[in-house]
Amino acid sequence: MTKSFKKQYKSPFLLVLLLLMGGLIGDAVASVLPRGLNFLKAVGTLGISPATLNLHFLKLTFGLTFDFGILTVLGLILGFLLYRRL
Repeated sequence: MTKSFKKQYKSPFLLVLLLLMGGLIGDAVASVLPRGLNFLKAVGTLGISPATLNLHFLKLTFGLTFDFGILTVLGLILGFLLYRRL
């Protein structure tokens, strides 16, 4: 007797949502920490600083920066682990 297993599809939108929520929660926790725990706050920035393309009739601004700290990265990891468990 063989059983057929249906492959479970996980939405990439759900992954992005859980990563954003984990990062935001980690950053929120880091922002309310007392002064003695500053090493858990943002320790680095990664990304591209904003740049503007001005065509006189159209202005486009591009840029993306990620401020990360220990708790932010921990929140991202927990969001990913939650996604894997679902």
